[in-house]
Amino acid sequence: MKNLKKYLLLSAISLAIVSCSNDDGSSAANNVTLEFANTFKEKTIVLGGATSTSATVNVSAEGQTHHFSELKYVISNIRLVKNDGNEIPYNANDLDKGATVINQAKPETLNYVLNNIPKGEYKQIKFGLGVRSDLNTLDEVRFPVFYAAAGANDTEMMWEWGTGYRFTKIEGFYESDNKEMSIHTGSTIEDGDDGKQKQGVDAYRDVTLNLPENAVVGSLSPKIVIKADFDKLLSGKSNTIKLSTGTGSDDNATPNIHTAVQMVKFVDNLGGNGTSDISGMFSVVSVK
Repeated sequence: MKNLKKYLLLSAISLAIVSCSNDDGSSAANNVTLEFANTFKEKTIVLGGATSTSATVNVSAEGQTHHFSELKYVISNIRLVKNDGNEIPYNANDLDKGATVINQAKPETLNYVLNNIPKGEYKQIKFGLGVRSDLNTLDEVRFPVFYAAAGANDTEMMWEWGTGYRFTKIEGFYESDNKEMSIHTGSTIEDGDDGKQKQGVDAYRDVTLNLPENAVVGSLSPKIVIKADFDKLLSGKSNTIKLSTGTGSDDNATPNIHTAVQMVKFVDNLGGNGTSDISGMFSVVSVK
């Protein structure tokens, strides 16, 4: 009888341990939230019109004051990297489920939830600023959700000539007389020697960020806070840019005038040049 009681007690303890192990959620996938904080250096960006007294004003390395009235950019091709180096893609080929438009005017867009991420410890995050060339067509049938999010109402993240998406859309003003600043980035097409259109400038940039501490997914659903420091727009690691308005090839303050050469300078500052700089304006502030 004593042996039977001892056996039952041990069985109960073992069952309790197994139950606790099963209940802690460590074997299950969980969500990861990406929170985007858009700043000028350490100050959160407040948008405003030409004469706004509340808009956040920044000063570039060239000494030019500037502020934004509109700030939007596309994030896609998201991948989380485990400790062992394995990459976990998040709907990388589906813009409806794996891409989003970050819009500073709409706080609800600043948090993007990745659903059902496999359990594990993650040390890096990778994502695209813009849309990969193989997906960068305005396909309303294939990706109706993203198409609507990018083109609906005031978002306007599509080129007027219909070849693809805008990757970054920045409107604002610069210098004391509030000259208009309009900086749009995105890939271009050009006519080939055979008369067919081909890829021109590829403005998509792949960003790689190390996490300050591992994001543990399973029993936890971590939040990764990503800072996008738009001070780098003009004062980046790749280029120091001075804004100018005009019709010359060096003028760069409006999209209908600045050339692809000028646009790439902004692109490399924001998303990195892909070689010596793979983070651009982005950094991970914390993992919560």
